[in-house]
Amino acid sequence: MLSASMKRAKTISITVAPELLAKAEETAAREERTVSELCAEALQRYVEDPEWEALLGRTRAAGKGLGVASEAEVERLSDEYRREKLIA
Repeated sequence: MLSASMKRAKTISITVAPELLAKAEETAAREERTVSELCAEALQRYVEDPEWEALLGRTRAAGKGLGVASEAEVERLSDEYRREKLIA
């Protein structure tokens, strides 16, 4: 039987790396769940975790101290770092 919240659920589309999707599929199969259920639970935990909010606050403050202006810049710097590691 569907819970009241699932009856009102909305469908979304996300993009993930193939390796992450494979791990999610393996985990879902092992737990006899769907990937959708696994992702919904992960998202629920992410948005409700007060420790995560505190961590985000600390890392954003540290980033500002280093001159990082946005999350997009973090992505850019991460991509650059990964490319440099592949070349090295």
